[in-house]
Amino acid sequence: MIPEAPPDRVDDAELIQRSRRDPEAFADLFDRHASALHRYVARRLGASLADDVVSDTFLAAFRKREHYDPAQPDARPWLYGIAANLIGRHRRTEIRFYRALARTGVDEVAEPYADRVEQRVSAQSAQRGLAKALAGLSAGDRDVLLLVAWADLTYEEVARALNIPVGTVRSRLHRARAKTRAALGGDDPSATSEEPSHG
Repeated sequence: MIPEAPPDRVDDAELIQRSRRDPEAFADLFDRHASALHRYVARRLGASLADDVVSDTFLAAFRKREHYDPAQPDARPWLYGIAANLIGRHRRTEIRFYRALARTGVDEVAEPYADRVEQRVSAQSAQRGLAKALAGLSAGDRDVLLLVAWADLTYEEVARALNIPVGTVRSRLHRARAKTRAALGGDDPSATSEEPSHG
């Protein structure tokens, strides 16, 4: 019998496959992706709900692991798609969070990382405008924009995460960027040269 490769040397699909035989192997998937997913959810809903949403995301993923497509080596789109559905249950909380951020300019998630006072003043001004713009987007446009900007997913990964065509991702992203750009006086906080790559 050939020994199994260590968890850090296999892709997500293999970890999920292993977890079908050994449920404890799913913990390695959690270890790989939970902190990035937590940061993403905290930026959308605030830190108070992030723990619950991330836990619920991995619980749902564990329950659905039999249906995971083994042809997809990266589970991030799948996990972010589950999280997006769970965030959808908290839309009102998300909108309140952005409106509060627009009023106060204080992002409890990003605040500890500010280095200098000048950067903080500039960043708070931009955060207020961005928060107001995000609160004004439709749920679908906001999901696409934030999965690209904050989760660093490619268009194809966003399409898989949200179960929509890539063309829909592109049109929603274009519309969301135009609205946020207008709200921020021409600046696009999600601008990337093209789409992100995970090569």
